[in-house]
Amino acid sequence: MKKGGYSINSAVPSTAWHKGRQKKNVEMGLDKFSSVCYSVTVIYNTVIIGGYDMDGQSETLTRIHQAAMEEFLEKGFTDASLRQIVKNAGVTTGAFYGYYSSKEALFTALVEPHAAAVMGMFMQAQTAFSELPETEQPSHVGVESRDCVKEMLDYVYQHLEPFRLLVCKAQGTGYENFIHNMVEIEVEATQRFMDVLRRQGREIPNLDDQLCHIIASGMFHGIFEVVVHDMPYDRAKQYVQQLQDFFLAGWHSLMGV
Repeated sequence: MKKGGYSINSAVPSTAWHKGRQKKNVEMGLDKFSSVCYSVTVIYNTVIIGGYDMDGQSETLTRIHQAAMEEFLEKGFTDASLRQIVKNAGVTTGAFYGYYSSKEALFTALVEPHAAAVMGMFMQAQTAFSELPETEQPSHVGVESRDCVKEMLDYVYQHLEPFRLLVCKAQGTGYENFIHNMVEIEVEATQRFMDVLRRQGREIPNLDDQLCHIIASGMFHGIFEVVVHDMPYDRAKQYVQQLQDFFLAGWHSLMGV
């Protein structure tokens, strides 16, 4: 059974959906950056706004999710035991496979709606900035991103357990590169913005992809350190604001904006 291009049993986008989305993006003339923005926004609207609703699912599924959350948080995905999850949930193996095809499909069900939500916020901010007139972009450096990170942080702290899985326990799954993927998108956006500045006649130093990656990686991993270290929300909010101030000052110094 599928809903909005997603498999209800595995909670992952179907291969056919991916191929159809990619073909549609090409037909619309979207470049790589715009294609990513468009696809993630579609996922965000489908899964989150469109109502990927766990509340109406069965008591059995609720027990499976709770047992899985505890097992994954304690041992991480790689060392977690599916047999132990089934035992703790009080269900048979056959009943489990009526819902999920594998341990990874179960992990995906726990984190995907939240990964899609945060990635959707991030991509919407990227799109909002890139769609500004080029003459206005320099004065908006840090504006959209600051609002976006605040929104992301609020969401993370409303769903801390799934984000502990996503950030700390996802090794061995397709989510272990979640932060890295955000960094790669940020690097591409940074290079696009530097091209805008050069078209305006500004003297911009040669900051290659590797350096931009190192800088962006420090920022994004720093933001999610609040989850790794289980910081209280108020402290995390202050920490992230100071981190943004630090990196924004560095970009201003490098780019002269």
